Amino acid sequence: MGLVVQKYGGSSVADAEGIKRVAKRVVDAKKAGHQVVVVVSAMGDTTDELIDLAGQVSPIPAGREFDMLLTAGERISMALLAMAIKNLGHEAQSFTGSQAGVITDSVHNKARIIDVTPGRIRTSIDEGNIAIVAGFQGVSQEGKNITTLGRGGSDTTAVALAAALDAEVCEIYTDVDGVFTADPRVVKKAKKIEWISFEDMLELAASGSKVLLHRCVEYARRYNIPIHVRSSFSGLRGTWVSNEPQGDQQVEQAIISGVAHDVSEAKITVVGVPDKPGEAAAIFRAIADAEINIDMVVQNVSAASTGLTDISFTLPKTEGRKATDALEKARSIIGYDSLRYDDQIGKISLVGAGMKTNPGVTAGFFEALSDAGVNIELISTSEIRISVVTRADDVNEAVRAVHTAFGLDTDSDEAVVYGGTGR
Repeated sequence: MGLVVQKYGGSSVADAEGIKRVAKRVVDAKKAGHQVVVVVSAMGDTTDELIDLAGQVSPIPAGREFDMLLTAGERISMALLAMAIKNLGHEAQSFTGSQAGVITDSVHNKARIIDVTPGRIRTSIDEGNIAIVAGFQGVSQEGKNITTLGRGGSDTTAVALAAALDAEVCEIYTDVDGVFTADPRVVKKAKKIEWISFEDMLELAASGSKVLLHRCVEYARRYNIPIHVRSSFSGLRGTWVSNEPQGDQQVEQAIISGVAHDVSEAKITVVGVPDKPGEAAAIFRAIADAEINIDMVVQNVSAASTGLTDISFTLPKTEGRKATDALEKARSIIGYDSLRYDDQIGKISLVGAGMKTNPGVTAGFFEALSDAGVNIELISTSEIRISVVTRADDVNEAVRAVHTAFGLDTDSDEAVVYGGTGR
């Protein structure tokens, strides 16, 4: 039997009973003959509570100290889990991200992994221990400061360790039974997917599906690490994410893999931009220099009488103020008239590798939205994805309408979200 990396989210280790339940599952994997490395998130809402606490002390916490504070949550989880495993008669050692060899760049609060040097982890498991690693964190290559990987970063920690240790599989334990065709909190008849390709999962994750972080799937695809998404609250088989179906799976690639939605984005419209070469470049250079990632971009046809156009783009709500400040500073260079900011939007995306050979998919998507009375503000497409921006209030109804229109509703029991968060 080979090495397995298991990751448990905050809902799985939310309290003492949850930690003991996870400890038993980890020990069962060890008894089955596996070498086991475990990555844990902070307990329940600990990270949110620490963020709120920091805000009470300082309106703009320093990045280095903010990271030092946030990493405390995972350290609590790893130590408690090690205690619980030892109580079951097995040896366990806990490691912080830096002790585990997770090397990152120097960007605080959203660092990226540069390398993983898991020498101490390898030594520990070779000695017969269960190694437990604090997710979401690492140490910067320059300066050796503690860093965090951004929300959901424990998924990335787990896959990065799996790649560095040449694990057979990375098991992501959450509070749902796998990856579903839509968020089961919104669509009660969402269907569990038995197998999904890295390509489709990347699009779902980038479009708002919360089960797996986009960077985690990207890392797994690069190093060809199969991911098994399953629930820590049940013993059911979950969803396999890989290049090809695993083992005895006989799964045909579906035309449509699922419907994802995201209400965490905002829209900025730059009004009255001169329609000439270099203007769009100046806008997005200002955004890039502020280290802001954007999603959808649409430029209107310029008015013949004025020679001016409008450019709209979406971005995370949390970056809204930073983006508008950056554009205001560049106003004299760009020469636009005004800015419009709208954070009451939502994005709905239809994802599936089969849509590139099925010309009726696009028409069916827009007909479903029309029948549901949903107005579309922006449209973006790729070979395997169609995304639209609508009013935030229309998102849930739009997701349900599209899900039903493409025959994704299941006739079996409703999907269960055991912990209530979908992670």
